[in-house]
Amino acid sequence: MSDAGRLRGPLVHPVVVGLTLRDLLGRRRLILLALLPLILLGLAVTSRALRGAGGREASDIVQQAGFGALLPLLALIAATGTLAPQIDDGSVVYLLAKPLSRHAIIRSQALVAYLTVVAFAVVPMVVSGAIDEGRLGAVTRSLAVGALAAGAAYVAVFTLLSVVSRNAVLFGLIYALIWEGVVGGYVPGAKNLSIRQWGLSVSESLLGAPASEFGVDSPVGAVAAALLLALVTVGSIWFAGHRLRSLRLRTSD
Repeated sequence: MSDAGRLRGPLVHPVVVGLTLRDLLGRRRLILLALLPLILLGLAVTSRALRGAGGREASDIVQQAGFGALLPLLALIAATGTLAPQIDDGSVVYLLAKPLSRHAIIRSQALVAYLTVVAFAVVPMVVSGAIDEGRLGAVTRSLAVGALAAGAAYVAVFTLLSVVSRNAVLFGLIYALIWEGVVGGYVPGAKNLSIRQWGLSVSESLLGAPASEFGVDSPVGAVAAALLLALVTVGSIWFAGHRLRSLRLRTSD
């Protein structure tokens, strides 16, 4: 089947989704996926015991431990746990031999990775925020929406990275821990190029005027942040599919 024919296929392929779920949620990786949110929940309980409940307390724990560590790390584990192992062990050749759109393969695997991020990162962030806020209040809800948007962008970037590099995990860790966790969180100019800050901008716009009171602020405007998140998400997924087409040629040589 020609590439043009493949492009008329479904947006996502159920068979690829099923295979990706099986590979991603294996026993060892599932333990790691579950461990990180448990750490966040433990920090939230400790913060509630020491500081009491309030919007600022919820904002602090979700921003620092959630946006700063859990969200990018879970996205990295999920995104690189879909295609990268198949490339490393050569089983991707079997998948690419099927008459499937390369873009549909990437979209299917990215969807599984994103749903994993929602389940193991965003939901624990919501629970942690509710624990520290004392309820499922405006601060927790707004941060959850920002996390959903940022999580999609993280998954897209790490999915692309897993296609273009065999060292995706290493480069992803450097990006997640150093750029997003440190540089993008504290260096003023670099904040404009941080997915974390774009997601927080979405949360800030939802909170409105009280955002500064709860420490939810971003140097990036809400409209610009939304556009950047959409551009990075869609662009990374498209380019990953484009690169996967050339990967077929390389593996068949």
